[in-house]
Amino acid sequence: MATEEANKAPILVVDDVNKIFGGVQALSSVCFELNRGDILGVIGPNGSGKTTLVNCITGFVTPTSGRIVFQGRDITGWQPHKIADAGLTRTFQVMRPYYSLPAFKNLIVPLISPRARRTGGWRGGGRLGSRDAVAVDILEEIGFERDSYVPYKMASTLPTGYLKRLELARCLALRPEVIVCDEVFSGLSMSEMASMVPLMEKLRMEGVTLIMIEHRLRELFRLANRVLVLNFGAKVAEGTPEEVMANEEVKAAYFGSEEVYSYV
Repeated sequence: MATEEANKAPILVVDDVNKIFGGVQALSSVCFELNRGDILGVIGPNGSGKTTLVNCITGFVTPTSGRIVFQGRDITGWQPHKIADAGLTRTFQVMRPYYSLPAFKNLIVPLISPRARRTGGWRGGGRLGSRDAVAVDILEEIGFERDSYVPYKMASTLPTGYLKRLELARCLALRPEVIVCDEVFSGLSMSEMASMVPLMEKLRMEGVTLIMIEHRLRELFRLANRVLVLNFGAKVAEGTPEEVMANEEVKAAYFGSEEVYSYV
């Protein structure tokens, strides 16, 4: 019964979060709840506070006030590595691989982390073989072609599409409950985005809850069941993609730009 109730409770609660840098109010009383299995899209014009919100949730910035509650625990002010160990991970808009290592070797650090050991490793620890083999398996799961030797190439030689997938793979190696994806579609070609959409759907089907910060609204709206809109650090709307795009405040935030109307 307790487990059933825990599954019904929000997995993440952002409660009245404020962040002030100097005299600038970057976030103003932002509140929302994330349910298990959600794909929550976070959108807004440049400078609306999206990255600050992500940084507060994942521990790279401490809120000035308010709380971040993950799986019933107040994680406000925790260090990023402790939050990741709890099961909340993130990708970065500007990719941060170990460029001097092959792609598969980038996964060794998360695979030897305390969380990976505690949770039994990739897919419950039922697979045999070295961590190198497990790393290649994960990369293959997210679209690296094993037979093309791409997993063995130096990260510095990989194009943007593969680097975006490598970011996701490093998160998955931790077997997270939640992944915060910071503009995962940014810099991708149309064909790369087309292949990324089913990958994100597959992650959700496998039990990963997602927060997606995006400017590419067409692709985001194919995935997200809920959308949160920020402007000048404040939440101006929350609902389904159709609901938020019909909101007058959202239209005003985007200045009636083509981006809003052409991606609904």
